[in-house]
Amino acid sequence: MMKVLVAEDDPVALEVVRSILEEHGCDVASASNGRQALEMLRSLEDISLVISDWDMPEMTGPELCQAIRKENLPRYVYVILLTARQGTSHLVDGLKAGADEFISKPLSPEELVVRLRTAERILALETRDLTIFALAKLAESRDPETGQHLERVRYYARSLASEMATQPKFKNVLTQSVVTLIYQTSPLHDIGKVGIPDSVLLKPDRLDDIEFEIMKTHARAGAETLDKALRMHPSAAFLRMARDIAASHHERFDGQGYPDGLAGEQIPLAARIFALADVYDALVSKRVYKPGFTHDVAKKIIRDGRGTQFDPDVVDAFLRCEPQFRASNPM
Repeated sequence: MMKVLVAEDDPVALEVVRSILEEHGCDVASASNGRQALEMLRSLEDISLVISDWDMPEMTGPELCQAIRKENLPRYVYVILLTARQGTSHLVDGLKAGADEFISKPLSPEELVVRLRTAERILALETRDLTIFALAKLAESRDPETGQHLERVRYYARSLASEMATQPKFKNVLTQSVVTLIYQTSPLHDIGKVGIPDSVLLKPDRLDDIEFEIMKTHARAGAETLDKALRMHPSAAFLRMARDIAASHHERFDGQGYPDGLAGEQIPLAARIFALADVYDALVSKRVYKPGFTHDVAKKIIRDGRGTQFDPDVVDAFLRCEPQFRASNPM
């Protein structure tokens, strides 16, 4: 639920805006002038959208915009100005002050809803991209090989998802936006490895049984990390998908994986897709404890795992888009 702060000194206008916003699922806070609105923004960390009247006592809408942009707030605040003023010069003044959008008075409920949805999309993009970038860089900082691995596996995962989307079973599930989210969030699959000791994570040899059990904890740790972010942004679909991939990309279709022993369609679809992409890259990549396998060897291992380690539908998609994998693998 988006929390919106409405700054409006006219009680009637305030109730009209509040009613429209609440009808469309927003949690609304209100201020009677710009100065009060600014104080509320400083104390309420979950407000990222402000709808402000232009003409208010103590601090006008444009002055509020300027003050917001000068504040060291922990998130971007999207500002929509309500104004009865006409003319390009006023719009220019508002933009210079830092406004993102304008709505003319008298207020049109339909226009307000459209502007609200635009703000939601822009704020969601900013939150998503910043979070993915920050977390992926955190994971990458622990392992010098991670960067190239992230680029390859996200490409493989997108190829698989795009191919599966052409099939009737998945065309209404793997929409273009879902495929894009899989591509964008897959770099976070190993975020839990930031908590793995260097002696295990960077060991220049195969892990022993105890070390492998420690390594396996990264899946649950990654899920818990992303769950914390998801609780702060419950409507963020990218965080939910990232959590699903991080938690379940080591599950097996036959239920013999970890951390939860999920089987079949209990495993989120994005994780079933990513699991094959991740294993393929591990097979064809050189490691300190093994050489990189050829594409044909990796293909046989994946085909042999159809229905046991891997979802049969994902394996079938892999075989159909095999040339894309062959062309992109490092061997």
